[in-house]
Amino acid sequence: MNFCVLGAGAWGTAVAIYLSKQSHVVTLVPRRMEHALRLSSERTNEEYLPSVAFTADMQVGCSLRPVVMESDYLFMACPSHALRETCRSVLAFKDDFAQLKGVIALCKGLEPETNKFAHEVIQEEFGSTVRSGYLTGPSHALDVAQGKPAAMVLAMDGPKDSLIQLQDGLSSEMMRVYRSEDRIGVGLGSCLKNVYAIATGLSDGLGLGDNARAALLTRSMSEMVDLGVALGGEVETFMGLSGFGDLIGTCMGGWSRNRTFGLELAKGINPNEVVRSQKTVVEGYWATACFYEKCGNISVEMPILREIHAILYQNKKPALALQDLMKRNLKAE
Repeated sequence: MNFCVLGAGAWGTAVAIYLSKQSHVVTLVPRRMEHALRLSSERTNEEYLPSVAFTADMQVGCSLRPVVMESDYLFMACPSHALRETCRSVLAFKDDFAQLKGVIALCKGLEPETNKFAHEVIQEEFGSTVRSGYLTGPSHALDVAQGKPAAMVLAMDGPKDSLIQLQDGLSSEMMRVYRSEDRIGVGLGSCLKNVYAIATGLSDGLGLGDNARAALLTRSMSEMVDLGVALGGEVETFMGLSGFGDLIGTCMGGWSRNRTFGLELAKGINPNEVVRSQKTVVEGYWATACFYEKCGNISVEMPILREIHAILYQNKKPALALQDLMKRNLKAE
């Protein structure tokens, strides 16, 4: 297959390297021209994924038009807030699409202005003739780029036989890809777990211990299921890779940007200062605001999300947030 990966951060680069190792035609297209030239010259992405060499066949695109003209599938590895703009940059050449079958989101967040899922943004921009969905799950970029074992879930619309064909093309001895038709559930799990990773970082940074972390992850999973079902997702999806799997990976991984963000907050640093100092996007910061607004329209109780929102956007002290969580009315599990 012919794949184009738009966005050359750590995850986009890792996916491009992995796909190239499977003998697909792969082009990685950075956002900045100077970055593209550097990657072409150095054949590694020292800025975002250091010390992992590109395969000999992997291409780096400096111009978008010739790449999308030949692509079967586009992987959107941009931040969620830039997804619509990235879609429109591709659509500038829509008359040149020769074989484009689908657009797959690698970003894990909602669109801040609209609170829409990635597949909804893609559908609005590309229309119903181009399939849209996600490739997601517990995904440490370095592990994937180095060829360590992993499992992910592919959620797409369209004919089942096409989904199976793509699933087969993405899978390998080191990557097991499952398929799903539940784009809402898969999209929600991949976004909302970032909020709980911030909470986990706060808990660990405050030294609350293993019991607190276990309780936090358990109740976070419960919140995720409640909200997901209310928005149209399927319960089984949240027990899978994009739900439970991604939650555990992001909340427990030392590489997790969102957990690291929580650790910084536990030191008493202002959230805005941490966000400004980050080289890469902390998706959970924006996802917290999006899901908080989304919950305002439905009757789902989300106490952990509510307290993280208060910490990030209302200057609430983490210790007080913990106290308010623990003092809530008792109920049956």
